[in-house]
Order: sequence, then structure tokens, then C-alpha cells
Amino acid sequence: MFALTLTAELTGVTNLRPKDDEQNPFWYTFKVQCTSCRETHPKPVAVSRFEMNDMSGSRGEANFVWKCKNCKRESSATITAAPSSYEQTEPPKPQKILVFDCRGLEFTEFSSEGEWLAEGVDSGSKFTGIELTEGEWFDYDEKAGEEVSIKDLKWGISRA
Repeated sequence: MFALTLTAELTGVTNLRPKDDEQNPFWYTFKVQCTSCRETHPKPVAVSRFEMNDMSGSRGEANFVWKCKNCKRESSATITAAPSSYEQTEPPKPQKILVFDCRGLEFTEFSSEGEWLAEGVDSGSKFTGIELTEGEWFDYDEKAGEEVSIKDLKWGISRA
């Protein structure tokens, strides 16, 4: 089992999470590497926890099935649960966002493409449409009367 972790400086917001439900699935984008031959796929791959793909030889199904072009081995990855929210902490600490089970492959890098959600710490204001691809986000919380931000994003992949 592996986990996608996030460390970020949240100011005025908390409960940061991907918008990920059956009507609007979030596509988690990773670089992938074969654990047999260490070949890295040239393009990032996108994985949804709501999409299942058959594995060859009727070995069940997984969210992501990949055949390495170099060694021809089939590998798979399955997201094991709904994503967790990143809560504001002082100082910022790494927190698990997503846990996945990888067989024969490793996710080596994460790209935060897609829509993220957050809430005002004291106001409860809902923030939607957050884009984190630039590595930071700024907005204004009308209820709290102050600027809110997400900065210094550090993504990691580690054993869960």
C-alpha cells in the first residue's frame, strides 16, 4: 500500500480535498514506473477511483491496468478508499490524501490537475473550483473579511 501525501501552508482555509464523486470523478494524474524493469512510462497517466478495468487472464479488475512496453508485464493499481481532506495545521505537516494498492508498478510523481474544494476555517465559507497546478491559490473570504491562500504545496508518495 502506498499513500499520496500533501504538505501545504493553508491560511484561512481547511478541509482541502479533490472534488471527487461519481457525477464528477477526479482524475489523479501520476508518472508511473514498472517495478520489474524500472522503465518509466513517457506520459503521465490518469486514474479515477470510479473506473474499473479488467486485468488479463481474468484476474479481477483494478482502477488502473498497465502493460509495460519494455518488459511486457501487466501491472495494476487500485485506489482503496475515498480521498481524505487536508486539515490546516501550524506548522504544516504531511497528511495522507489518498491510499492505493500497487501491483508491479509505482507511482513516482503526482500532478494536482483537477478541481479542489476547501472551507473557511472560522467562516465555513465554501470554496470551489480551486486549481493547484501553479503550486499556490489565493482568494478572498467575504464572510471572514480576509484573504485566504494555499501555498508551498509539497506532494509525496510513500508506503502507507
